[in-house]
Amino acid sequence: MNALSMKAHKRELLLAASIVALIIGVGMRAPVFVTGASLANLLTDSTLLIMLALAQMLVIVTRGVDLSVASNLALSGMAAALLAASNPGLPLPVIVLAAALLGLVLGLVNGYLIGYLDLPAIVVTLGTMSVYRGLVFVLSGGAWVSSHQMPEAFIAFPLTKFLGVTNLVWIAFVVVLAAWYLANHSRFGRDLYAVGNAPSCARYVGIPMAQRLLWTYGISGLVAGVCGYLWVARYAVAYTEIAYGFEFTVIAACVIGGINIAGGTGSVAGAVLGALFLAVIGNALPVVKVSPFWQSALTGAVILIAVLINARDRKKEGRQILPLHLDNHSSPTAPVRSAA
Repeated sequence: MNALSMKAHKRELLLAASIVALIIGVGMRAPVFVTGASLANLLTDSTLLIMLALAQMLVIVTRGVDLSVASNLALSGMAAALLAASNPGLPLPVIVLAAALLGLVLGLVNGYLIGYLDLPAIVVTLGTMSVYRGLVFVLSGGAWVSSHQMPEAFIAFPLTKFLGVTNLVWIAFVVVLAAWYLANHSRFGRDLYAVGNAPSCARYVGIPMAQRLLWTYGISGLVAGVCGYLWVARYAVAYTEIAYGFEFTVIAACVIGGINIAGGTGSVAGAVLGALFLAVIGNALPVVKVSPFWQSALTGAVILIAVLINARDRKKEGRQILPLHLDNHSSPTAPVRSAA
């Protein structure tokens, strides 16, 4: 890896080092935190946040935001739980597919309003956030779906192990690979960076912006739908306030991972590391017996620090128009930078 490439990945390396240092520091205070079982649980607990952060990263890169992601997750999860409870003999893939399709449709609604009607993303997703959350109440009648109402296979799947690793981790691994390919090796992903950096130029060169935004929010909804089933099955309960406020945790993971909230920059590695960082903090603070009130304050402080670092880097380095391909300087896909 050359010096320029090292500079491009400096933030991710520092974040990874911070995660390791945090784990070691907490482990010195509470050795139980660094046992194999504890770290395996930490990884499993972080998977949902990682998947949602990756989907949110694609949205933020386009200068957008999806505030409805947690409500979408809750509605899809509740629908999956009710479907499984009322049809115990229904194959699990059918239930998962139903949750994924519902999430996709909800995401496409956002994408259509933002991409084709040119409405502000924050306004659209703020509105659909309330609509989707309200539909959870309408669908369930305010009632819970408890573990004894769900089929055994429905609950067992997320934590079933394959080659010693839970299905949740395998699914997250597949999502990471898909996001990496989409963001770095597909025309769709390159178009998203172009749209986020210079929307006028992107439209001028013929990028179908409305279509790109439609499917970007569709992907966010699809991931939220799958995570809806996984969340409900993981915790074996579905209720009206599932993942309430979790959209802010997802956005925070992106910000901590270096995804520019103004669009145009961000990486898969950053989103994954940002999610892992928050997961480590969330698991570490109770272990060292920090008050839940301080947990929220400390998490907020970390987010503010990440925003300040992002702002400083933005002033010093300018904006990245396309994903870096630093090992191929002669290629037409070589990095292109503009002044801040």
